[in-house]
Amino acid sequence: MTYDEILTAARGQVGPYCKACPVCNGLACANTIPGPGCKAPNNTAARNYAKWQEVLVNMDTLCENRPVDTSFRLFGRDFKAPIFIAPLGSLKLHYGDKYDDFAYNSVLVPACYEYGVAAFTGDGVDPEIMKSAVKDMEKVQGVGIPTIKPWNKEAVFEKLDILNAKGIFAAAMDVDGAGLPFLKAMNPNAGSKSVAELREITAYAKMPFIVKGVMTVRGAEKAIEGGAAAIVVSNHGGRVLGGVPATAEVLPAIAKAVNGRVPIFVDGGIRSGTDVFRALALGADAVLLGRPVVPFVYAAGAEGLKVYLDKIIAELKDTMTMCGTPTLADISPDNVASF
Repeated sequence: MTYDEILTAARGQVGPYCKACPVCNGLACANTIPGPGCKAPNNTAARNYAKWQEVLVNMDTLCENRPVDTSFRLFGRDFKAPIFIAPLGSLKLHYGDKYDDFAYNSVLVPACYEYGVAAFTGDGVDPEIMKSAVKDMEKVQGVGIPTIKPWNKEAVFEKLDILNAKGIFAAAMDVDGAGLPFLKAMNPNAGSKSVAELREITAYAKMPFIVKGVMTVRGAEKAIEGGAAAIVVSNHGGRVLGGVPATAEVLPAIAKAVNGRVPIFVDGGIRSGTDVFRALALGADAVLLGRPVVPFVYAAGAEGLKVYLDKIIAELKDTMTMCGTPTLADISPDNVASF
């Protein structure tokens, strides 16, 4: 099936909230929860998308004609491109009945591995969700990144015990989920994490630990101080707090402050290979793609993921060629115009 055929087929398999739009720009699902939208006020999901479009790439073909290489190395492992799949949860609630979290992860994890990338998987109130995702990762050499909600320390350590025992590639915590109602209802120390609490968690983990949900320079500094092996610039797609900046707006300052000390992922509104290029030029090392992937998996499973990623990587390669940057290391702020 082609990209357009899969997207057309998806419109009968997701919903009612997700519309499988030609461009996942946050407009058709504006401020709708349940669904792939975001929390009012404003439309942060749409803002995330729109701000990438304001970043203009500088074309330059007066350069050596070399093959383009998108390969990316993270924590000692090589990947096909600096593109990872973002963690998503409550699939039935937000995207429709065809997949629950267990079934979605069982397709996503091996499909990503076979393609040469990796999936961040979501977490939820049912502890079996993460356990099931870990079983999927065990089948593919442990390649995957389970993302743990900021539960209380005891619950986090129980989950890390499982990951530590199974030799999983890396783990993450989406601290940008701290405001979720089910976390607020838990015992003290669920939700927001102090630097000291984060340091305990990262020290307990036997694999690189990624902190997702950094939106300020100070937040990046605290994450690194707390032992983060990498950070993800993310506003949770606007699902936990409305009226926040787009990730593209805060990325350059965060990248400048981090200055290569840890890898930086960016999440939110990235919808094309050109957007990936923009993100790398503004200082990210890699990106996360989440919401636009779902319709392709719903409609065509592993084939859908492959077709989607083929398109994104082809666009990235084309942009790299036309901007005179044959390797990821060649991409710099000089390759984009200012806002």
